[in-house]
Amino acid sequence: MTPSPSVAAVTQPVTLGLPALGSESAVTSATQLRADIYSCGMISVAQSDIEKFDRDGFVVIEDLFTPADLKNFGDAVDSAVRDRVGDDSRLIGEKSLYEQSFQQCMNLWEDNPNVRALTFHQEMGELAASLLGAETLRIWHDQALYKEPGGRETDPHQDWPLWPMGPARQITAWIPFDGSTLDGGATGYSPGSHRLGLAKFSDITREIRDEPYPFFDHSEMANLVWVEAPVGSVVFHHSLTVHQAKANTTDQIRRVYCVIYFEDGCVRSRPFWHQSLDRQGIEDGQPIRGPVTPIVWPRPPGDFPGPPIGLGTPPKTGFRN
Repeated sequence: MTPSPSVAAVTQPVTLGLPALGSESAVTSATQLRADIYSCGMISVAQSDIEKFDRDGFVVIEDLFTPADLKNFGDAVDSAVRDRVGDDSRLIGEKSLYEQSFQQCMNLWEDNPNVRALTFHQEMGELAASLLGAETLRIWHDQALYKEPGGRETDPHQDWPLWPMGPARQITAWIPFDGSTLDGGATGYSPGSHRLGLAKFSDITREIRDEPYPFFDHSEMANLVWVEAPVGSVVFHHSLTVHQAKANTTDQIRRVYCVIYFEDGCVRSRPFWHQSLDRQGIEDGQPIRGPVTPIVWPRPPGDFPGPPIGLGTPPKTGFRN
């Protein structure tokens, strides 16, 4: 989640690239598209998962990672986060409201070779592509979202209005290394909100507005469904799905790592600064392609890109330098 706080609202048409909700072809065309693309893939995606993602805008895929995977990847991300913010001795109450929601460290794949194996994990990438119905995916950015004990709730928001790119063809893989619980910062999703034609900027930094956008004032907005994700699972959500995370009232850090994918061919849609665009000189209307946003899927097994050379560095923490 990378806000452009100067954006008051996104009012441009929302292009989903999916049949309209309720149309006769909504499920059949989406399923056929994935069947055509993925029939020879490494993994088998259940039709029910595809249909759920199309309908609800989120889906939980269980048992993608083994305990050994989680130990190795969790240790790698922990190490990368320590390298970024290990010297921050502030108490939670001394941090900004945004930082109280989570400790955000993005583009960790650039810093740590061991994180790259997770960022460019081919099974996870293929799942994301099959759910979105995309032939090729690039990385927008990865990020650790570590919600500390006592961390406040994450305000309700949609991701896409925070990102200066279009169309709305993005999907996030949300990986809770320890699973997620209601007490420990689980996330809730509004089913079908990605199909309402609504794209509103919600100031989750609280730097411009005192309150987030009132999504639930819209009568058609469904109540949040809270997801307690099992250990080993990944929750995928669409970039227009309204979602929110609970506060962490436990004494343990909620360790979550995300990979944000976008369909190859998306373009820069607004001039607001974003490290994924400005580091590689992407101008308005240009396709988003380059070493900061490399292809994630498909790639040959074990083929991980190196960090971008001569293009600066990502923010140490948060979403801006």
